[in-house]
Amino acid sequence: QVQLVESGGGSVQPGGSLTLSCEASGFHVSNTPMSWVRQAPGKEVERVSYILTRDGSTSYADSVKGRFTISRNNAKNFLYLEMKDLKQEDTGLYYCVIGTGGNGPRGQGTQVTVSS
Repeated sequence: QVQLVESGGGSVQPGGSLTLSCEASGFHVSNTPMSWVRQAPGKEVERVSYILTRDGSTSYADSVKGRFTISRNNAKNFLYLEMKDLKQEDTGLYYCVIGTGGNGPRGQGTQVTVSS
């Protein structure tokens, strides 16, 4: 049974940092393209980042490039999103998603709130 459980969200001030974790079960992140998406209130879902399997190449939305880093731990079967220099516009519910299209199976999400 495929399951994704996100954690690590919270409330931070602008300029702060958070690292989101996604525990995967029922499949292996090592051979599955994965992505992080977010949804802010009243806005469409935005794909933040994805990571491929063959060479581990990554991609980021322009809005987070240089501030966010996606990675995975194959041994633990986890996906991560390290977020630095957070801005108010990063506020939203973050999901890890199977695949790179942003609309695959996802977990329940973890809330990130950036506010002064």
